[in-house]
Amino acid sequence: MRGKGEIMADLAKSVETWDMELVQRSVNEAIEAGISPSDIIKEGLGKGMDEISRMFDEAKVFLPQVVAASKAMELALKILEPCMKTSDIGHTEHIVIGSVKGDIHEIGKNVCAAMLRGSGYIVIDIGTDSSVDEFLEKAREVGAPVVAASALMTTTLTVQKELVNEVNKEGLTVKVLVGGAPCSQQWADEIGADGYSASGAEIVSLAKRVLDE
Repeated sequence: MRGKGEIMADLAKSVETWDMELVQRSVNEAIEAGISPSDIIKEGLGKGMDEISRMFDEAKVFLPQVVAASKAMELALKILEPCMKTSDIGHTEHIVIGSVKGDIHEIGKNVCAAMLRGSGYIVIDIGTDSSVDEFLEKAREVGAPVVAASALMTTTLTVQKELVNEVNKEGLTVKVLVGGAPCSQQWADEIGADGYSASGAEIVSLAKRVLDE
């Protein structure tokens, strides 16, 4: 039987290379070796997703590769599901994500959604041109503690502000994350958003931080 280190290396590699056969083989080998689902995810698969995130941030891989790695991660989690307790997966929260009303750009949103899915979050993507009501209705429907709103045009930034205002007005316990080319930390602070992500590579750590607050 191979050592834990070798198995972990294959787990990470399976996500980095979106090799579905290696995903199945390495996850099953890890289970047979008695490695906990938590370690499989955090020390193996998660390391591979971290590497994809780093390479995306450095423009060494692009959206299709991020999505492929995310699908590899999803397959791994599906294999692990029967032997996994809620506490093992680490992330069971829903996150609602979308591009705001008037904005049909979605590449950045799709990258963030893939990164979050790859890290084990349950992502509900409501697509583009999404109104404040659509964000909040979906958040209520699935019990999501976080909504992430992308705006890729200066003219649609105000919808992010409207979203924050509506959350505050209704007294909802929902964290609002914002991002997009014209967005900034200064803008997030100005409108009272709970977090700002400059890139898909930052979204996972941001989601974890706001959920831990």
